[in-house]
Amino acid sequence: MSALLLALAAGAVIGLALGALGGGGSVLAVPALIYVLGFSPAAATTASLIIVTATSATALYAHARDGDVAWRTGSLFAVAGIVPAFLAGAAAGHLPAAVLTGAFSVVAALAALRMLRPAASGPPERVRPVKAAGAGAGLGAVTGFLGVGGGFLAVPALVSVVGLRMKRAVGTSLLVIAVNSLVALAARTGTGGDLRWEVIAPFTGAAILGAWDGRRLATKISGDTLRRAFGFVLLAVAAVMLVDVAV
Repeated sequence: MSALLLALAAGAVIGLALGALGGGGSVLAVPALIYVLGFSPAAATTASLIIVTATSATALYAHARDGDVAWRTGSLFAVAGIVPAFLAGAAAGHLPAAVLTGAFSVVAALAALRMLRPAASGPPERVRPVKAAGAGAGLGAVTGFLGVGGGFLAVPALVSVVGLRMKRAVGTSLLVIAVNSLVALAARTGTGGDLRWEVIAPFTGAAILGAWDGRRLATKISGDTLRRAFGFVLLAVAAVMLVDVAV
C-alpha cells in the first residue's frame, strides 16, 4: 500500500477518535508515523504536533458553535501550559530516539488505562485556579515533550478539577490542545528532522475530516463504548513500542 493511502487511513482513524472523545486519538499519531509511515521518533513527534494542531482547531470550531467550550477555564489551562510546552518541545528535539520512544510508550499505556476506566462525572462547575494551573502546566509539558495533544489528560482534569460536564470538557480540551500543540511546534522549529510534507498533508486532511465524522459518531455510540475500543487499541500500541525499546 502506498504511503499516501496509509497516511489517509491513519489520519482518518486519529481524527475520528479526536472528534469523538476530545483526546486519546492523537496519541496514536506518533506510533502510526513511526511504524506505518517510517518517520524517525523526532520527526514523528514534530509531525504529530502539526497534525494535532490543525485537527484540534477544526474540531474546536464545531464544539464552540454548539456552546460546548468553557473559554475562561480552557484559557487558564492553556496559558499555564505555554511555558512548559515550549521548554519541553525545545528539549525533546535533542533527546535520543530510544528515550522518546520509551517515554511515549509509558504515556500511551497510561492513556489507555485512563480510557478504559469508567468516565467520572464531576461536581458543579467551579474553577479552582491553582489546581487548574497546575494541571495545565503538566499537560503543556507532556504535549511539548511527546508531541501529543494530551486530551486524555485534559478531559479527566477538566471533569475532576473544574467539574465540567463530559461534553463540555471534551470541547474545552480541544482549546487547550490547540494552544499547547502550537506552542510546542514553535519550539521545535529546525529540530524536527526530515518532515515529509507529502505524507503530513494528506494525513492532516484525513484527520480533519475524521474529526467531523467523529463528532457525529459520538451522538450515535455511547462514550464508554468508544473509550474502551480506543483504549484497547492504544494499550496494544504501547505494548508494541515497549517491546521495540527493550529489544
